[in-house]
Amino acid sequence: MSVSRSRHRAVGASLLTLALLTLSCLTHSAHAAEPVKNDGGSAPEQGGGSDDTGIYAAARITYSGSVAKNGSTGNVTSADVNWTPPPCWYAPYLGAKDFKKKMSQDIESQMGAPGMGGHAGAALSELKRHYEDEYGWTDTPGYKDYNVDKDGEGMFWAAVENPNEPDLLKRSSCNDLPFWVDNGEAPPPQYEQAITPEILAALAYQHMQLPDTEVSLAPEQTTKVNLPTWAWLDKAVFDEVQATASLNVPGFNLQATTTARPVSLTLEPGTDDAVTYPASGECLINNDDSIGEPYAKGKADRTPPCGITYLRSSGNGTYSLQATITWDISWTGTGGAGGDLPDGTFGNGQAVTVQEIQSVNR
Repeated sequence: MSVSRSRHRAVGASLLTLALLTLSCLTHSAHAAEPVKNDGGSAPEQGGGSDDTGIYAAARITYSGSVAKNGSTGNVTSADVNWTPPPCWYAPYLGAKDFKKKMSQDIESQMGAPGMGGHAGAALSELKRHYEDEYGWTDTPGYKDYNVDKDGEGMFWAAVENPNEPDLLKRSSCNDLPFWVDNGEAPPPQYEQAITPEILAALAYQHMQLPDTEVSLAPEQTTKVNLPTWAWLDKAVFDEVQATASLNVPGFNLQATTTARPVSLTLEPGTDDAVTYPASGECLINNDDSIGEPYAKGKADRTPPCGITYLRSSGNGTYSLQATITWDISWTGTGGAGGDLPDGTFGNGQAVTVQEIQSVNR
């Protein structure tokens, strides 16, 4: 290969990189997911939104089931500190004609803006050429007239940012140019972050809202030093929880349901001057799906299967008993897909007063 041709390709690749950065600025509002209200008003949706011309943007993800309101992050915490929901993904964006209209407007607007000469102007020209000339200018394959002759047969896919991801760099890490996918076909394998049932399951996990659970205690709220306090959760108090994430556009429909099942209760007394039962503080679920055992008369001399004995008074204050339920998380999705996700946890604090046992001298 000649030096001039190698230099030509290197320059073209550099301009395409700059074009990619320019594109990010052009279409950021269309690619960033934003919560909206669905027709029913009960479950939030999240997706690419749309620009002020009313052109349909990146496919919205609809959430249903036990999920946080208004697209907010739910209250479940992953027990695996290394696991995080996807910060971004690629999803259907626009059909060929709409994509051409959107991109042409944005590119022409930017090319006419002050200061858009030099490399920035060349990058925009390269970007335009990428979608107008199927042979392109660099080694990157292009499209003939934005693929308008295939309108209705597929869609351009584009990056969608997860608005619940606090790290800006992670949120914007899906930075490939929009690419074409035929209806019914999978995205090219190099786009590992293309939306899948597993990604939808992870997003459902992120938005899942677990129920507040207050542990039953005996004695309730106020107990005595060295007196065993029984703790339990009835089967009727909590059950499995489900959250579903769906993406539906013409020619492309995906869904995943994430299910959380309670498996154990962990008690943290709020002070080192206490003994937990069992010693680990973790009470496993019983065969009847309850946890622990309710206190009843005649059990005063028994050791509770799940509970606490406080060894010192709380004085004029209280101890904050933290009761955390661990949930087993799994998912199922379109096409029979499914698997496990990291366990989730959610806990509540309860104020407990511990008094000294008063004795009377006669």
